[in-house]
Amino acid sequence: MPTAALLSFRLGGRDGVSIEAAKWAHALGLLGWDTVTVAGSGPVDTVLEGLAIDATTPPTPGELSDALAAADLVVIENLCSLPLNPAAAAVAAAVCAGRPALLHHHDLAWQRPHLSHLGPPPDDAAWAHVTINELSRRQLAERGIDAITLYNSFEVHPPPGDRDRTRATLGMADDARLVLQPTRALARKNIGAALELAAELGATYWLLGPAEDGYGPELARLVARAACPVILGAEQPPVDIADAYAACDVVALPSTWEGFGNPAIESATYDKPLAIGPYPVAAELAAFGFRWFPSDDAAPLAAWLEQPDPSLLAHNHDVAATHLNLDDLPRRLDAVLSALPTALT
Repeated sequence: MPTAALLSFRLGGRDGVSIEAAKWAHALGLLGWDTVTVAGSGPVDTVLEGLAIDATTPPTPGELSDALAAADLVVIENLCSLPLNPAAAAVAAAVCAGRPALLHHHDLAWQRPHLSHLGPPPDDAAWAHVTINELSRRQLAERGIDAITLYNSFEVHPPPGDRDRTRATLGMADDARLVLQPTRALARKNIGAALELAAELGATYWLLGPAEDGYGPELARLVARAACPVILGAEQPPVDIADAYAACDVVALPSTWEGFGNPAIESATYDKPLAIGPYPVAAELAAFGFRWFPSDDAAPLAAWLEQPDPSLLAHNHDVAATHLNLDDLPRRLDAVLSALPTALT
Protein backbone atom coordinates (compact mmCIF):
# COMPACT_ATOMS: atom_id res chain seq x y z
CA MET A 1 0.00 0.00 0.00
CA PRO A 2 1.49 3.40 -0.97
CA THR A 3 1.88 6.04 1.73
CA ALA A 4 1.02 9.73 1.56
CA ALA A 5 2.40 12.13 4.16
CA LEU A 6 0.33 15.23 4.93
CA LEU A 7 2.64 18.06 5.99
CA SER A 8 1.65 21.41 7.51
CA PHE A 9 2.13 23.96 10.28
CA ARG A 10 -0.61 22.30 12.34
CA LEU A 11 -3.13 19.55 11.69
CA GLY A 12 -6.03 17.95 13.50
CA GLY A 13 -7.71 21.17 14.68
CA ARG A 14 -10.78 23.19 13.75
CA ASP A 15 -9.03 25.53 11.31
CA GLY A 16 -9.96 25.22 7.65
CA VAL A 17 -6.65 23.74 6.52
CA SER A 18 -6.83 20.97 9.13
CA ILE A 19 -10.43 20.19 8.28
CA GLU A 20 -9.76 19.91 4.55
CA ALA A 21 -6.55 17.95 5.08
CA ALA A 22 -8.54 15.40 7.09
CA LYS A 23 -11.00 15.07 4.20
CA TRP A 24 -8.12 14.49 1.80
CA ALA A 25 -6.66 11.85 4.12
CA HIS A 26 -10.01 10.04 4.18
CA ALA A 27 -10.31 10.22 0.39
CA LEU A 28 -6.77 8.94 -0.06
CA GLY A 29 -7.63 6.03 2.21
CA LEU A 30 -10.57 5.15 -0.03
CA LEU A 31 -8.18 5.24 -2.98
CA GLY A 32 -5.93 2.66 -1.32
CA TRP A 33 -3.37 4.91 0.34
CA ASP A 34 -2.01 4.77 3.85
CA THR A 35 -1.64 8.26 5.31
CA VAL A 36 0.59 9.79 7.97
CA THR A 37 0.58 13.32 9.32
CA VAL A 38 3.55 15.55 10.08
CA ALA A 39 3.11 19.01 11.59
CA GLY A 40 4.41 21.52 14.07
CA SER A 41 1.48 20.96 16.40
CA GLY A 42 -1.72 18.98 16.76
CA PRO A 43 -2.71 15.34 17.22
CA VAL A 44 -0.44 14.07 14.43
CA ASP A 45 1.77 11.05 13.83
CA THR A 46 4.97 13.08 13.95
CA VAL A 47 5.36 16.45 15.67
CA LEU A 48 8.26 18.60 14.46
CA GLU A 49 7.96 21.76 16.51
CA GLY A 50 10.06 23.69 14.00
CA LEU A 51 7.18 23.51 11.51
CA ALA A 52 4.83 25.48 13.76
CA ILE A 53 3.77 28.98 12.78
CA ASP A 54 5.44 30.53 15.80
CA ALA A 55 8.60 28.38 15.74
CA THR A 56 11.88 30.28 15.96
CA THR A 57 14.01 27.49 14.48
CA PRO A 58 12.94 25.24 11.59
CA PRO A 59 13.43 21.49 11.59
CA THR A 60 16.69 20.33 10.11
CA PRO A 61 16.58 18.76 6.66
CA GLY A 62 17.53 15.48 8.28
CA GLU A 63 14.66 15.62 10.77
CA LEU A 64 12.11 16.33 8.06
CA SER A 65 13.60 13.73 5.72
CA ASP A 66 13.30 11.10 8.45
CA ALA A 67 9.67 12.07 9.11
CA LEU A 68 8.86 11.71 5.39
CA ALA A 69 11.03 8.67 4.72
CA ALA A 70 8.17 6.24 4.25
CA ALA A 71 6.12 8.55 2.01
CA ASP A 72 5.61 7.85 -1.68
CA LEU A 73 3.79 11.19 -1.94
CA VAL A 74 3.96 14.35 0.17
CA VAL A 75 0.88 16.58 0.40
CA ILE A 76 2.03 20.01 1.57
CA GLU A 77 -0.95 21.72 3.16
CA ASN A 78 -0.42 25.51 2.96
CA LEU A 79 3.08 25.30 4.49
CA CYS A 80 4.66 26.60 1.27
CA SER A 81 1.67 28.77 0.35
CA LEU A 82 1.70 31.37 3.13
CA PRO A 83 5.04 32.61 4.51
CA LEU A 84 4.02 32.17 8.14
CA ASN A 85 7.20 30.18 8.80
CA PRO A 86 9.46 30.88 5.80
CA ALA A 87 12.41 28.94 7.19
CA ALA A 88 10.33 25.79 7.62
CA ALA A 89 8.84 26.25 4.15
CA ALA A 90 12.35 26.47 2.68
CA VAL A 91 13.36 23.23 4.40
CA ALA A 92 10.20 21.51 3.16
CA ALA A 93 10.81 22.66 -0.41
CA ALA A 94 14.41 21.45 -0.32
CA VAL A 95 13.55 18.05 1.20
CA CYS A 96 10.70 17.49 -1.28
CA ALA A 97 12.64 18.58 -4.35
CA GLY A 98 12.52 15.92 -7.04
CA ARG A 99 9.97 13.72 -5.29
CA PRO A 100 6.21 13.51 -5.98
CA ALA A 101 4.35 16.18 -4.04
CA LEU A 102 1.03 17.98 -4.14
CA LEU A 103 1.14 21.57 -2.92
CA HIS A 104 -2.38 22.21 -1.65
CA HIS A 105 -2.80 26.00 -1.60
CA HIS A 106 -5.54 27.31 0.69
CA ASP A 107 -4.14 30.87 0.72
CA LEU A 108 -1.38 32.67 -1.13
CA ALA A 109 0.91 35.39 0.17
CA TRP A 110 -0.30 38.26 -1.99
CA GLN A 111 -3.90 37.60 -0.92
CA ARG A 112 -3.06 39.08 2.47
CA PRO A 113 -2.48 42.87 2.32
CA HIS A 114 0.61 42.83 4.54
CA LEU A 115 2.18 40.09 2.39
CA SER A 116 1.16 41.43 -1.02
CA HIS A 117 4.77 42.21 -1.98
CA LEU A 118 5.85 38.57 -1.82
CA GLY A 119 6.21 36.28 -4.80
CA PRO A 120 4.87 32.84 -5.68
CA PRO A 121 5.41 29.62 -3.74
CA PRO A 122 8.27 27.28 -4.66
CA ASP A 123 7.91 25.02 -7.66
CA ASP A 124 9.54 21.81 -8.86
CA ALA A 125 9.23 19.61 -11.92
CA ALA A 126 8.05 16.69 -9.77
CA TRP A 127 5.22 18.59 -8.10
CA ALA A 128 1.61 19.47 -8.89
CA HIS A 129 -0.13 22.53 -7.48
CA VAL A 130 -3.74 22.41 -6.32
CA THR A 131 -5.83 25.46 -5.45
CA ILE A 132 -9.19 25.58 -3.70
CA ASN A 133 -10.59 28.26 -6.01
CA GLU A 134 -10.21 29.51 -9.56
CA LEU A 135 -9.02 32.92 -8.43
CA SER A 136 -5.88 31.42 -6.92
CA ARG A 137 -5.33 29.18 -9.93
CA ARG A 138 -5.42 32.19 -12.26
CA GLN A 139 -3.14 34.19 -9.99
CA LEU A 140 -0.60 31.39 -9.93
CA ALA A 141 -0.77 31.12 -13.72
CA GLU A 142 0.02 34.84 -13.96
CA ARG A 143 3.17 34.07 -11.95
CA GLY A 144 4.23 31.16 -14.11
CA ILE A 145 2.86 28.22 -12.09
CA ASP A 146 0.23 25.87 -13.50
CA ALA A 147 -2.30 24.57 -11.00
CA ILE A 148 -5.48 22.51 -10.81
CA THR A 149 -8.57 23.75 -8.96
CA LEU A 150 -10.14 21.26 -6.58
CA TYR A 151 -12.88 22.91 -4.55
CA ASN A 152 -13.39 21.97 -0.92
CA SER A 153 -15.88 19.15 -0.42
CA PHE A 154 -18.60 18.66 2.18
CA GLU A 155 -20.65 15.95 3.78
CA VAL A 156 -24.06 16.84 2.42
CA HIS A 157 -25.99 14.84 5.02
CA PRO A 158 -24.07 15.64 8.21
CA PRO A 159 -25.22 14.16 11.51
CA PRO A 160 -27.97 16.25 13.08
CA GLY A 161 -27.09 18.31 16.10
CA ASP A 162 -29.18 18.73 19.23
CA ARG A 163 -30.88 22.12 18.91
CA ASP A 164 -32.87 22.05 22.12
CA ARG A 165 -30.04 20.88 24.37
CA THR A 166 -27.55 23.29 22.87
CA ARG A 167 -29.84 26.29 23.13
CA ALA A 168 -30.68 25.37 26.72
CA THR A 169 -26.96 25.18 27.47
CA LEU A 170 -26.51 28.64 25.95
CA GLY A 171 -29.46 30.05 27.89
CA MET A 172 -31.44 30.78 24.72
CA ALA A 173 -35.23 30.97 24.86
CA ASP A 174 -37.13 28.91 22.30
CA ASP A 175 -38.29 31.97 20.38
CA ALA A 176 -35.02 33.93 20.55
CA ARG A 177 -32.97 34.37 17.39
CA LEU A 178 -29.38 33.20 17.31
CA VAL A 179 -26.80 34.30 14.71
CA LEU A 180 -23.81 31.97 14.49
CA GLN A 181 -20.42 32.98 13.12
CA PRO A 182 -18.58 29.62 13.00
CA THR A 183 -15.12 31.11 12.53
CA ARG A 184 -12.11 32.26 14.49
CA ALA A 185 -11.79 35.93 15.42
CA LEU A 186 -9.44 37.68 13.01
CA ALA A 187 -9.53 41.10 11.38
CA ARG A 188 -10.55 39.64 8.01
CA LYS A 189 -13.51 37.83 9.58
CA ASN A 190 -15.22 41.23 10.01
CA ILE A 191 -16.66 40.51 13.46
CA GLY A 192 -18.09 44.02 13.75
CA ALA A 193 -20.33 43.51 10.73
CA ALA A 194 -21.73 40.29 12.18
CA LEU A 195 -22.46 42.02 15.48
CA GLU A 196 -24.31 44.78 13.63
CA LEU A 197 -26.31 42.20 11.67
CA ALA A 198 -27.31 40.37 14.84
CA ALA A 199 -28.37 43.63 16.50
CA GLU A 200 -30.51 44.61 13.50
CA LEU A 201 -32.16 41.18 13.55
CA GLY A 202 -32.85 41.43 17.29
CA ALA A 203 -30.69 38.35 17.77
CA THR A 204 -27.96 37.01 20.02
CA TYR A 205 -24.54 36.74 18.38
CA TRP A 206 -22.44 33.61 18.85
CA LEU A 207 -18.78 33.51 17.76
CA LEU A 208 -17.60 29.94 17.79
CA GLY A 209 -13.80 30.22 17.53
CA PRO A 210 -11.06 31.98 19.50
CA ALA A 211 -9.22 35.20 18.76
CA GLU A 212 -5.91 34.71 16.97
CA ASP A 213 -3.04 36.81 15.59
CA GLY A 214 -3.33 39.36 18.38
CA TYR A 215 -7.00 40.12 17.69
CA GLY A 216 -8.10 39.60 21.30
CA PRO A 217 -8.09 43.30 22.36
CA GLU A 218 -10.06 44.35 19.29
CA LEU A 219 -12.58 41.56 19.87
CA ALA A 220 -13.00 42.68 23.47
CA ARG A 221 -13.61 46.26 22.30
CA LEU A 222 -16.23 45.16 19.78
CA VAL A 223 -18.05 42.97 22.29
CA ALA A 224 -18.09 45.78 24.87
CA ARG A 225 -19.78 48.06 22.34
CA ALA A 226 -22.16 45.46 20.90
CA ALA A 227 -25.85 46.30 20.73
CA CYS A 228 -26.86 42.67 21.11
CA PRO A 229 -26.18 39.81 23.52
CA VAL A 230 -22.90 38.01 22.73
CA ILE A 231 -21.74 34.45 23.31
CA LEU A 232 -18.07 33.65 22.78
CA GLY A 233 -16.58 30.22 22.24
CA ALA A 234 -17.66 26.61 22.27
CA GLU A 235 -15.39 25.07 24.88
CA GLN A 236 -17.25 25.54 28.15
CA PRO A 237 -19.20 23.32 27.95
CA PRO A 238 -17.94 21.66 24.74
CA VAL A 239 -20.21 22.08 21.70
CA ASP A 240 -19.55 20.31 18.42
CA ILE A 241 -20.13 21.89 15.03
CA ALA A 242 -23.34 19.97 14.34
CA ASP A 243 -24.87 21.21 17.60
CA ALA A 244 -23.80 24.78 16.83
CA TYR A 245 -25.47 24.75 13.43
CA ALA A 246 -28.57 23.07 14.83
CA ALA A 247 -28.91 25.71 17.54
CA CYS A 248 -28.65 28.77 15.30
CA ASP A 249 -31.23 30.48 13.11
CA VAL A 250 -28.79 32.32 10.84
CA VAL A 251 -25.18 31.72 9.77
CA ALA A 252 -23.04 34.84 9.32
CA LEU A 253 -19.87 34.98 7.22
CA PRO A 254 -19.24 38.71 6.63
CA SER A 255 -15.55 38.20 5.88
CA THR A 256 -13.52 40.55 3.73
CA TRP A 257 -11.30 37.66 2.63
CA GLU A 258 -11.55 33.87 2.69
CA GLY A 259 -9.57 31.39 0.65
CA PHE A 260 -12.83 29.46 0.46
CA GLY A 261 -15.14 30.04 3.41
CA ASN A 262 -16.38 26.62 4.51
CA PRO A 263 -19.32 28.00 6.52
CA ALA A 264 -20.83 29.23 3.26
CA ILE A 265 -21.34 25.64 2.14
CA GLU A 266 -21.87 24.18 5.61
CA SER A 267 -24.83 26.52 6.03
CA ALA A 268 -26.41 24.80 3.03
CA THR A 269 -25.70 21.27 4.26
CA TYR A 270 -27.20 22.15 7.65
CA ASP A 271 -30.20 23.90 6.05
CA LYS A 272 -29.60 27.36 7.48
CA PRO A 273 -29.86 30.76 5.77
CA LEU A 274 -26.55 32.52 5.19
CA ALA A 275 -25.59 36.19 5.42
CA ILE A 276 -22.33 36.57 3.52
CA GLY A 277 -19.84 39.33 2.82
CA PRO A 278 -18.57 40.23 -0.66
CA TYR A 279 -15.15 38.60 -0.40
CA PRO A 280 -13.82 37.70 -3.88
CA VAL A 281 -14.19 33.92 -3.70
CA ALA A 282 -17.79 34.26 -2.45
CA ALA A 283 -18.84 35.39 -5.91
CA GLU A 284 -17.12 32.36 -7.40
CA LEU A 285 -19.03 30.03 -5.08
CA ALA A 286 -22.31 31.87 -5.59
CA ALA A 287 -21.98 31.15 -9.31
CA PHE A 288 -22.85 27.53 -8.57
CA GLY A 289 -26.37 28.84 -7.89
CA PHE A 290 -26.55 29.43 -4.14
CA ARG A 291 -29.13 31.91 -2.86
CA TRP A 292 -27.62 33.90 -0.03
CA PHE A 293 -28.37 37.12 1.84
CA PRO A 294 -26.01 40.10 2.09
CA SER A 295 -24.33 40.60 5.45
CA ASP A 296 -24.42 44.39 5.17
CA ASP A 297 -28.19 44.73 4.73
CA ALA A 298 -30.36 42.97 7.29
CA ALA A 299 -33.69 43.80 5.66
CA PRO A 300 -33.93 40.91 3.15
CA LEU A 301 -32.91 38.35 5.75
CA ALA A 302 -35.24 39.84 8.37
CA ALA A 303 -38.15 39.55 5.91
CA TRP A 304 -37.26 35.93 5.18
CA LEU A 305 -37.09 35.11 8.89
CA GLU A 306 -40.58 36.54 9.37
CA GLN A 307 -41.90 34.28 6.59
CA PRO A 308 -39.35 31.50 6.04
CA ASP A 309 -39.35 29.85 2.63
CA PRO A 310 -38.07 26.28 3.00
CA SER A 311 -37.56 26.03 -0.75
CA LEU A 312 -34.56 28.39 -0.49
CA LEU A 313 -32.87 26.05 1.99
CA ALA A 314 -33.71 22.99 -0.11
CA HIS A 315 -32.30 24.70 -3.20
CA ASN A 316 -29.02 25.54 -1.48
CA HIS A 317 -28.74 22.00 -0.16
CA ASP A 318 -29.21 20.60 -3.66
CA VAL A 319 -26.54 22.93 -5.07
CA ALA A 320 -24.04 21.81 -2.44
CA ALA A 321 -24.86 18.14 -3.05
CA THR A 322 -24.47 18.53 -6.81
CA HIS A 323 -21.23 20.50 -6.96
CA LEU A 324 -19.33 20.11 -3.67
CA ASN A 325 -20.18 16.64 -2.43
CA LEU A 326 -17.61 14.89 -0.25
CA ASP A 327 -18.59 11.58 -1.85
CA ASP A 328 -17.08 12.87 -5.10
CA LEU A 329 -13.72 13.80 -3.56
CA PRO A 330 -11.94 10.44 -4.14
CA ARG A 331 -12.73 10.60 -7.86
CA ARG A 332 -11.65 14.22 -8.16
CA LEU A 333 -8.50 13.66 -6.11
CA ASP A 334 -7.60 10.60 -8.18
CA ALA A 335 -7.66 12.82 -11.28
CA VAL A 336 -5.24 15.21 -9.56
CA LEU A 337 -2.90 12.35 -8.67
CA SER A 338 -2.93 11.24 -12.28
CA ALA A 339 -1.70 14.69 -13.29
CA LEU A 340 1.47 14.45 -11.21
CA PRO A 341 4.54 14.94 -13.44
CA THR A 342 6.40 12.12 -11.71
CA ALA A 343 4.79 8.68 -11.78
CA LEU A 344 3.81 7.28 -8.40
CA THR A 345 5.17 3.89 -7.44
